[in-house]
Amino acid sequence: MHLAPCESKFSMKQNYKLIIEYDGTNYHGWQRQARDRSIQGAIEAALKIMTKEDVVLNGSGRTDAGVHALGQVANFRCALKLAPHAFRAGLNSLLDNDIVIRGCELADEQFHARYDVKTKTYRYNILNRTLPQAIGRQYAWHIRKPLDLETMRQASASLVGSHDFKAFEGSGSPRSHTTRNVTRVGWLQKNSDLLWFEIEADGFLRFMVRNLVGTCVDVGLGKKSVKDFLTILESRDRTQAGATAPPHGLSLLSVKY
Repeated sequence: MHLAPCESKFSMKQNYKLIIEYDGTNYHGWQRQARDRSIQGAIEAALKIMTKEDVVLNGSGRTDAGVHALGQVANFRCALKLAPHAFRAGLNSLLDNDIVIRGCELADEQFHARYDVKTKTYRYNILNRTLPQAIGRQYAWHIRKPLDLETMRQASASLVGSHDFKAFEGSGSPRSHTTRNVTRVGWLQKNSDLLWFEIEADGFLRFMVRNLVGTCVDVGLGKKSVKDFLTILESRDRTQAGATAPPHGLSLLSVKY
């Protein structure tokens, strides 16, 4: 690898911040796996080729198998001093084309991609029409029956604020408590048959967004009422909520610090 002048010195480790886009279809989630492919593992392997170090990549949070990201944030420290643009170019040349480093910059020494998060925003896509789609099918949940968007909006509006989301928590969620603060939520009509569910919060439990979407869909199909949705939220009982929406409709949009 050709290094620009003054870029080849090794000294104290520098902290780099990455903005990452990925298609999670062929990965077993973000977190490094012993045998299966993961986003973290793939980027760490590329970093090792570049730096000759065992670099640890800290992500803003885990995404599950099949979940995508447009703006995942991660940081790493290494002794090799490369200009950020050189790291971005080098990593993109080594990674498969379903992972793209959109940005790389030097970060404050104390910056940590996980512990410094203020809010994260997720989007869930639903294709609501009779016919499925061939192109883009890996990025939206196809629901054939018409959904009542207005009742889904009424139900999800109750999520804004600080709530105990235990009723929407998947098993094995790594957490000390189940209360999260939602700052923004809503259902958007992207076009005649594409719906977006967007939610911003200070943190998320495992499967929380997908369980919320699955329960909102029950409301949209008339299987549950808006009042039922509120009751489920207050119940802290996962068995009362709807099914977990499939992972391929979910994307991590952005992270705020």
